[in-house]
Amino acid sequence: KVLTVNVNGIRATKKNGGVEWLESAGVDVMCLQEVRATHEQLHVAIAESEFANWHVSHSPASELGRSGVAVLSREQPSAVRVGFKSEEFDHQGRWIEIDLASPVGLLTVVSVYVPIGHADKPLKQAEKYRFLDAMDARLAALATRASRTKRQVIVTGDFNVGHTELDIKNWKGNLKNAGFLPEERAYFDTMMHKQGWVDVGRAAHPDVAGPYTWWSFRGQAFDTDAGWRIDYHLATPALAEKAANYKVHRAASYDTRWTDHSPVVVDYTL
Repeated sequence: KVLTVNVNGIRATKKNGGVEWLESAGVDVMCLQEVRATHEQLHVAIAESEFANWHVSHSPASELGRSGVAVLSREQPSAVRVGFKSEEFDHQGRWIEIDLASPVGLLTVVSVYVPIGHADKPLKQAEKYRFLDAMDARLAALATRASRTKRQVIVTGDFNVGHTELDIKNWKGNLKNAGFLPEERAYFDTMMHKQGWVDVGRAAHPDVAGPYTWWSFRGQAFDTDAGWRIDYHLATPALAEKAANYKVHRAASYDTRWTDHSPVVVDYTL
């Protein structure tokens, strides 16, 4: 059972009851984004939880209080890799992958946090495209390796892109905004149609709006379900066929939220 969630700061998550909720989820692998903590701060945040005994693979951002991704697993990884061998991005805490043993070969699990970008700020949007280029190359390499071996791969995280009109409630109003630009969405076309990745969430809910995974803290976006589906599970085809029980764990009410995202949990049979 694999969970992904943008925690919007693991220390804030602890204060708001998020760590306790994550304990109750009963998962085997937990992928986190926007950890916003040093190694020490992350371990302090989980010290009084069951995760204190888990294996923690963490890529913090060099700039304190920014980004950061992690994968927490019951099983000890056989390997941990950070980034794309990129001088620009590997210090930003945006990509980490671990290998776990399984009865049918290696399982690779990835946690990724794609930059937000900004349509009206060319430099920030150009940075997002450079990251997407680097991620595209790494995804292609992972897909090729998986097709030649028994390795299965799950790529999870906050991609900060809604792929289709079904992924954003107000898609017409966001056609010119970062997160729904045609150039960004084209990367998803490549992932799905050329590289063969399966969007497990969309496979579980074909032709259905959402289910959304992120709502702004501002206004009444959560109450009116004016959300975005930007948190994904991508899986290699053989593994995607064995995915079940895809669920977005939307909070019961605005005041019970401990992050502006919702955890997304999937069961995989290896």
